[in-house]
Amino acid sequence: MLPGQTTHPLSVRLRARLGAVSAYDAATVVLLLALVVLVFVTYQSYAVSNDEPVQQHYGTLILDYFHSGFTDRSLFHYVNLYLYGGLFDIFANLLEKLFPSADLYDVRHIFCALIGIGGIGGAWVTARLVSGPRAGAIAAFSLATCGPWYGAMFNHTKDIPFAAAMIGAAYFLLRATRELPRPGRTAVFGFGLLLGAALGIRVLGLLLVGYAGLAILSHMPARKAEPMRDQLTFFAQSVIALTPAFLIGYVLMTFAWPWSALAPLNPVRGLVDFGEFNYHISTLLDGHIYQMGNVPRWYVPLYLLIKLPLLILAGTLLALPVLRKPAADAPRSWRRSETGLLMFMAAFPVLCEVVDRGPAFTGIRHFLFVVPLFAVLAGIGIDWLVGRLAQRQTLIAAAAGAVVVALLISNAVLLVELHPYQYLYYNPLVGGLEGASRRFATDYWVDIMPEAVDDLEAYIAELDGPQKGEHRYTVAVCGQRESFEDEAHGDPSLQWVDDWSKADFFIAPTHMNCDRALDGRVVASISRLGVLIGVVKDRRALVRHSEVHTK
Repeated sequence: MLPGQTTHPLSVRLRARLGAVSAYDAATVVLLLALVVLVFVTYQSYAVSNDEPVQQHYGTLILDYFHSGFTDRSLFHYVNLYLYGGLFDIFANLLEKLFPSADLYDVRHIFCALIGIGGIGGAWVTARLVSGPRAGAIAAFSLATCGPWYGAMFNHTKDIPFAAAMIGAAYFLLRATRELPRPGRTAVFGFGLLLGAALGIRVLGLLLVGYAGLAILSHMPARKAEPMRDQLTFFAQSVIALTPAFLIGYVLMTFAWPWSALAPLNPVRGLVDFGEFNYHISTLLDGHIYQMGNVPRWYVPLYLLIKLPLLILAGTLLALPVLRKPAADAPRSWRRSETGLLMFMAAFPVLCEVVDRGPAFTGIRHFLFVVPLFAVLAGIGIDWLVGRLAQRQTLIAAAAGAVVVALLISNAVLLVELHPYQYLYYNPLVGGLEGASRRFATDYWVDIMPEAVDDLEAYIAELDGPQKGEHRYTVAVCGQRESFEDEAHGDPSLQWVDDWSKADFFIAPTHMNCDRALDGRVVASISRLGVLIGVVKDRRALVRHSEVHTK
């Protein structure tokens, strides 16, 4: 600094803050920014999922309900969606109006993926709050390289937003309960907002109300030396302090889920109906086909065991020693009780599924909301291990850290090889994707659609030569019509057909052996990691032969 120059106080504070930033935090911020870039580079690779057209229309019906002054009640009779909130779909409708020239499903996929990145951020700050920057970074990188999470971010437009809201609410709940009985306004407001967001998507957000009660109770042992009257006063004051959060959540819930406001007990009715609702959907488990209502009790636990990366599973087990009785200092006490609460939040919904034997299908799709919690626990557990090793031998701790980094890189490379079918990830416990093929759920969303349509168009272009565009071909698809037409809308030569027997071409994933439903000559195969996941079949010769014999 030259003589006579002074340093501006703002720059001093900025330098101090930058100097205090952990390398783990900096790496996580870079990760989140890189993921945002990836979203905008790759979003068009993901197909329209089976549920998206239905959900988008549900959002339209909710807006129509408000626009009509609550007289248009058609949304209450639209399939079974009255059991769900439509928060994401409401915003998707608004974004559609804001960007009228953009493809509707591109907008949905970008929006959903950005929320998914928010979920990764939620795992980061939650693990960081409990166990520090290193735990936060491990949680964020573990979730970002988790195939079931990353692969679902683009078109699981109900599951990912709900999961992101749940992990965000968990973070603010932990913050609020640390300050009981007088939590900060930011923590209370954040918990209420994300509680409402969760309830505005799925009724299982009601779990957060119970978790809040448990969070308060987890602080009671520290007050066991106080008179019972003081303990009860603490509990009552804590409930009162969190009441604004419950009110915020309720208001947001009724906005996004109008059915919940028709009767006081409707949210509870919705929770019960949600657990008992069954319809004709088949699902695959270890080579056996089940109806969604009679899957074995171990369906969801097994899928979690074989779908989550081994790093997350091992890290979760390593978090168990954190539950041991800590020293008397408050931070370690918080880490113990908060880790226990997070473990309960991750395990309780799964245990309910096992005990009640609720309906389940498509693997862990409906339980994606526990995956960020497992990533948080993995961050806490691995951080605990590295910290203990560092107390004894720095070199061994560094080696353990290197192993973690290597596993994260290995997972990331595998996701690149699977792109854009990251949600087909299976861990080595079942032999990866090869071991899971035709035994467990694979491409149930028919994500092969963009690649399959591109391959079919290339085949037809070569087939027709200079007369390209003059012929019309019918296509049967083992999937939703909207997904096919969204990809083929610019090609008039391809026409959807309901009657598969009259289809010139057939597009199908290998999921549930759908590729074997119709005969035909395979003209395009879609594979990842050497495993067939979808086909395009030319059936024209079979159709002509059938027509000749019919005549």
